Amino acid sequence: MTVVGPFGLSVRDQALEADVQAGLAAVEEGLLEATKSEVPFIQEAAQHLLRAGGKRFRPLLVMLAAQFGDPYAPGVVPSAVVVELTHLATLYHDDVMDEADVRRSVPSANARWGNSIAVLTGDFLFARASHILADLGPEAVRIQAEAFERLVTGQILETAGPRDGRDPIAHYLDVLGGKTGSLVAVSGRFGAMMSGADETVVDVLTQYGERLGVAFQLADDVLDIASDSHESGKTPGTDLREGIPTMPVLRLRERAERLGLAEDIALCELLDSDLSDDARYEEALARLREHPALETARRDTVRYAEEARATLAPLRECEAKAALVELCDAVVHRAG
Repeated sequence: MTVVGPFGLSVRDQALEADVQAGLAAVEEGLLEATKSEVPFIQEAAQHLLRAGGKRFRPLLVMLAAQFGDPYAPGVVPSAVVVELTHLATLYHDDVMDEADVRRSVPSANARWGNSIAVLTGDFLFARASHILADLGPEAVRIQAEAFERLVTGQILETAGPRDGRDPIAHYLDVLGGKTGSLVAVSGRFGAMMSGADETVVDVLTQYGERLGVAFQLADDVLDIASDSHESGKTPGTDLREGIPTMPVLRLRERAERLGLAEDIALCELLDSDLSDDARYEEALARLREHPALETARRDTVRYAEEARATLAPLRECEAKAALVELCDAVVHRAG
């Protein structure tokens, strides 16, 4: 059993391990090449988060999906570079919106160079992704464009909040489907499609990626509350301090409305107060870590991971399928 990539997936088959490791190494080279610039400052900013590391979750999924066709097909590695560049670009923009100071255990680009440079660097990465994408054909361009539209729509929906009468949890799951699920779905789709896999396999791995992406973000929601910065690579409770509702908070509010318990209502009121005060923020974080809502959010993560696993049923039994199943377990493990 060998651990592959920063995400920590265990692979039991030597041939699959070699293919995945080689693919991820080629992706890393492609990312460095794609972020080069004749302007040294642009290159420094574009490679800031890239060199800080990361799980390479999406390229890993591309490599595993490609095993259902020809994993050495010429479009596989470039498509993985495209999805990771797109993901990196969104991180630059997200950190501006969230006013985050830390990302991947290093100062965020906006903390280091200011919001304008961070936004423009994200735009630069989108441009480089589009340049690579153009060589993969019009169908790939269309798929990426649709996913990017969903991603932006999810971000807008999160910012706008649920419309009157809409269940906040259902709204939030729609947000995650757009913000995270869409690009992870493209990872599975590109890997299968670029490898020449059967259309049925492409559809299965697209659906798998969508559900796994939501599970992945739900696990991040739990980590944002439960972990320290060493585990998560960013400041814990960032979303909490900014008043961004994540699943643990939404589950708390749902419980408070349903049961009307004084302690739940009091915690909701604390979360609604000014958490820029460090003492109040630390109290809110500590109380939420001990609250049953956090465990409910963990169960939400498990549910989506199990749904992702179930979508794999039509695929032939092979080491790549076993690795995709284990990827579901790895996502759940992140949430504790």
